[in-house]
Amino acid sequence: MNTIESTAENLQIKEKLTPHWGNIAGIGLVHVMSIVALFYFSWAAFFVAFILYAIISPIGITLTYHRLLSHRAFKVPKWLEYTLATFGALSGQGPVLIWCAEHRLHHRHSDTEQDPHSARHGGFWWSHMTHLFFHKEFEDSEQKWSKLVPDLYQQKYYHFLSKYNFLIALTLAPILYFFGGWSFVLWGMFVRITFMLHITWFVNSATHRWGYRNFNTKDDSGNVWWVAIFAAGEGWHNNHHAEQACAAHGRMWWEFDLTWQMIKFLKFVGLATDVRMPRPVAQVQELDAIE
Repeated sequence: MNTIESTAENLQIKEKLTPHWGNIAGIGLVHVMSIVALFYFSWAAFFVAFILYAIISPIGITLTYHRLLSHRAFKVPKWLEYTLATFGALSGQGPVLIWCAEHRLHHRHSDTEQDPHSARHGGFWWSHMTHLFFHKEFEDSEQKWSKLVPDLYQQKYYHFLSKYNFLIALTLAPILYFFGGWSFVLWGMFVRITFMLHITWFVNSATHRWGYRNFNTKDDSGNVWWVAIFAAGEGWHNNHHAEQACAAHGRMWWEFDLTWQMIKFLKFVGLATDVRMPRPVAQVQELDAIE
């Protein structure tokens, strides 16, 4: 029995044996075009990709898809929530309903057989990216979405973002072409998306294989500093799994968390409310010991 078949059997999700050709084609395309981009390098295109990454990834993914929508770690006015979620759609990381549903499922069954991307049961590359090459039961069933993300499912705008996710992500392409031609498109779209995808995937893979642990969680989550740097604080993953709904991931003085700084700013200007604050580290550690 090969690794993928064994993994699918362990995870008890037979749908993963059915290739997801849309994901395979999309992931393959951005990687191939990223290689092509090397032949169109310019410092201007490089900085365009860097600036777009620095804006879209922290705002769209870590702040919004993850902490705001998946965990409801804080609240913002609905107009701002939808605006921030649109940044997430520009990331090219897939429909918001599926993204959040899969993440909640991951936390519900972290590093167990029901985890959709467990490094413990599937290996590093399965958790990093190859799990995306196969259909998952929940992502093909709107009924499952409604159960995993009922708060998002009842909002029409999230259905719109999910349905037109691919087209929304492409809206930047003509703008980039207007200002810098194919060099800007290749770097601002494909290189940026490829890099952003792997950084997000490292949160699933690297932080469940390596890193130090402040808390004795039941899963394999660890704190990996270099993932935290590139993923705006998401690399403090053991801290996150210890208090999943907490808005702050960095808990020690050296654990800089850019996304938490953005949330604090939103709170300071009156746009973020009901911010879920971290409990004292010693208190969380004490509860872990009791469990």
